Amino acid sequence: MDKISVTLTVFFEEPFWVGVVEQVTDGMLTVSKVTFGAEPKDYEVNGFLMENYYRFRFSPAVAAAVKAEKKNPKRAMREAHRQTDTTGIGTKSQQALKLQQEQMKTGRKERSREQKEAEKQRQFDLKQQKKKEKHRGR
Repeated sequence: MDKISVTLTVFFEEPFWVGVVEQVTDGMLTVSKVTFGAEPKDYEVNGFLMENYYRFRFSPAVAAAVKAEKKNPKRAMREAHRQTDTTGIGTKSQQALKLQQEQMKTGRKERSREQKEAEKQRQFDLKQQKKKEKHRGR
């Protein structure tokens, strides 16, 4: 049976509010980063999550330790307050986001290189065609 847990952390990263969605499936962590403009209200975050969850671009999976333990509700409440007080994202999440960023960067470079080569070839073909048109009458 697959167990999936999703955690959303919203924090202020100068100059925007940022949300990090961490999804753990079968011990594998994937992360997606969402940028909000102004400080979002709880209901706005919930609505955004419900409407756009399927559009999130999650990073490649990274191994993560999964704990299956039941906690005292008071302790869970205290930990939730501690998490909201601290800022930042977990190191595993940062690694996953960095990996996703690198993959997007290499893909972008590859597409850009192909476009430049295609444009060079087009210009070359255009010059060749003009040469042929100039010498057509001889």
